[in-house]
Amino acid sequence: MALDPALVVTPALLAQQGIGVVAPFDFALDRELWRWMPDDVSLYMTRLPYVPVPVTVEMASALSDHSIVRQATRDVLTPEPRVVAYACASGSFVRGATGESRLTETMLSAGAPAAVTTSGGLAESLRLLDARRIAVVTPYIDSVTDRLVHFLRAHDVQVVSRVGLGLLSHIWKVGYGEIVEAVAQVDRPEAEAVFISCTNVPTYDIIAPLERMLGKPVLTANQVTMCSALRAMGWTAAGDGQSLVRLSGTTAV
Repeated sequence: MALDPALVVTPALLAQQGIGVVAPFDFALDRELWRWMPDDVSLYMTRLPYVPVPVTVEMASALSDHSIVRQATRDVLTPEPRVVAYACASGSFVRGATGESRLTETMLSAGAPAAVTTSGGLAESLRLLDARRIAVVTPYIDSVTDRLVHFLRAHDVQVVSRVGLGLLSHIWKVGYGEIVEAVAQVDRPEAEAVFISCTNVPTYDIIAPLERMLGKPVLTANQVTMCSALRAMGWTAAGDGQSLVRLSGTTAV
């Protein structure tokens, strides 16, 4: 009896590789992360404990507490991911460049075979693009955005313009239209790229159109996180028309 072709299992389905994702308790964009994934890479999600404060420096600091990040990393290791990604922009830049490095070291010491963070992925992506002057859009209040500017300065990146939406909660409800408007407002001729911060801001569908509109790379928090994690595995991300994806197989120096 002939085998139904629909029942044939492809090698890609048999040989899944994994990325462990440590996300904030309020992360609502799991489906967006998957859109950068090749067919043979799966995401294994875990969330950090609830923090009863608004989106402030205090929340970002709580989400980057080493003890909870260490435990979350251990929790996500059971399916044997190739890399663990800390998917929170503010939590990874709030303590500066040194804090981001220590956060990565915490995940490695907890057993992650490799580890990346959103802000570490941003710094790596800007090096790949050779972008040293950027414009920034964030959903945050000014005190949180200030920490991002400080983090980038430590990586020799100048923020030439910035727009913050001033949100304290429900960031995932921000729509594409609001982000496009903010990007158009923040862009400057001297900006070599634009970065849209926060892993809870949806961006996948607007990256390529924004790049065509601006004529320069547009980076986003989820994009740099996933591209960095895939690059650590030797994989290339999916994402037609995105400048960073075209470079995702390249090693930053």
